[in-house]
Amino acid sequence: MRLAARWIGLLVLLALGGAAPSAAQRPTDWPRESAPPPLPARAVTFPPYEIRTLANGLQVVVVTHDEQPAVNLRLMIGSGAASDPAGRNGVAALTAQLLDQGTTSRNATEIAESIDTIGGLLSVGAGTDLSFVNVLVMMDSFEFGVHLVADITRNPAFAPGEIERQRQQVLSGLQVSYEDPAYLAGMVFGRLVYGVHPYGMPHNGTPASVQAITRDDLRAFHETYYAPNNALLGIVGDVDVEEAFAAAERVFGDWERKTLPPPLRAALPEPTSRVVIIDKPGSVQTAIRVGQVGLPRADPDFLAFDVAIKILGGEGGNRLGSVLRTERSLTYAASADMASRRFGGDFMAKTDTRSGATAEALRLMVDEVARLRRERVSAFELQNAQAYLAGSFPLTLETPNAIAAQVLESLLYGLDLADLPTYPARINAVTVNDIRRVTRTYLQPQRLSIVLVGEASAFVDDLPGVGFDNVEVLSIDELDLSRADLRRSSAAHGAPRGSRLAP
Repeated sequence: MRLAARWIGLLVLLALGGAAPSAAQRPTDWPRESAPPPLPARAVTFPPYEIRTLANGLQVVVVTHDEQPAVNLRLMIGSGAASDPAGRNGVAALTAQLLDQGTTSRNATEIAESIDTIGGLLSVGAGTDLSFVNVLVMMDSFEFGVHLVADITRNPAFAPGEIERQRQQVLSGLQVSYEDPAYLAGMVFGRLVYGVHPYGMPHNGTPASVQAITRDDLRAFHETYYAPNNALLGIVGDVDVEEAFAAAERVFGDWERKTLPPPLRAALPEPTSRVVIIDKPGSVQTAIRVGQVGLPRADPDFLAFDVAIKILGGEGGNRLGSVLRTERSLTYAASADMASRRFGGDFMAKTDTRSGATAEALRLMVDEVARLRRERVSAFELQNAQAYLAGSFPLTLETPNAIAAQVLESLLYGLDLADLPTYPARINAVTVNDIRRVTRTYLQPQRLSIVLVGEASAFVDDLPGVGFDNVEVLSIDELDLSRADLRRSSAAHGAPRGSRLAP
């Protein structure tokens, strides 16, 4: 039988027209166990741009990009969720959400139909440091696009009926989000890292804060922060530079500048070791988040630290993925990334694992953070991370919308636009010594913020055995993201810190 099988295999091989390669004929790296080398780097050609500031303080940047017959208009307000009034978390988000739901001259339906008629796109929203209006139109609808941006930015109606409709949408979204372990883990992580700093508050608010928002709150936020001297306008696409500036002057020139509140300067807290478990009975997996305060986007060390975090858990590196997935089979995915903001930032490592493996996965994640600080990274790891970051950069400049986002965020963060096209060169200039310096300066593995969302009873007794014996456990019913201790006031005197399970 064995002889027959060998003859059959040989006949099949001959029928396919070849013979088995000898050892001498095989590639020297065959079989391949590592990723193939990166493709040659693409040259980055950043389109020409010009910046002017109107008399009212509105900064306008025009970027000529004629590869598509389209124009992107993005207006960015330099205030977002971090500027929410105390006790009114979610005001910035709800204000932005209502911009396209009616102005003083047309209602939500009329706005939607007008943009649909010309085949354009309209989006509004708010982030931590900013709020935005984004319109994409074909070149022949440029004038329409400029007026649309101006109308919904400057003249929102905040109609009571639309406020209630949008409020209910936010509340329904929060209700769904509170059932999502990933959402809960991210929100609790933000509170642990930033404490009472506005960066740590829930972006969309809490059910209680959203319920409390009034029309006067929305109008006051808009009146305070939506001002030309707190705004940037990007015009990117197949448009004449002088015509673009003339349109901006014509449509926005009469927008009155305002006296703005002092910029957010609250100091970020020092990293603090804290382990919080959000008990979610019935969960078969645990969402794990580990990290601490990082760097603001404009910090000179941001680039090197970002590369270091990519080695820990990003594309082109990912030690976490190698250990947790490839070596231990504890998860399908693990990663780490930086969140950059104007006045601060954080890094977060994350994964999801089966409940019984929670303690092991957590220990490995913390160990990898410590190893990144303790040991010098290899030149090979650095080169892989650099190849990914530099190689993917041209993809961020392929559309008018992507270019507008890059340019305006650079201006918002106080970066020099001249540095934008040199990003690949600056990434490739980072050295192993740079990585060692920034990790030793900014990583504090003994002071990490840790969040675990899952069925606490399945893993809480395992945590002391891997070095985590001081933990806080809260049920979802106890959780209040607006409070520093994360507990509802009625439960504030419940289980003390360090107890294993809440009563």
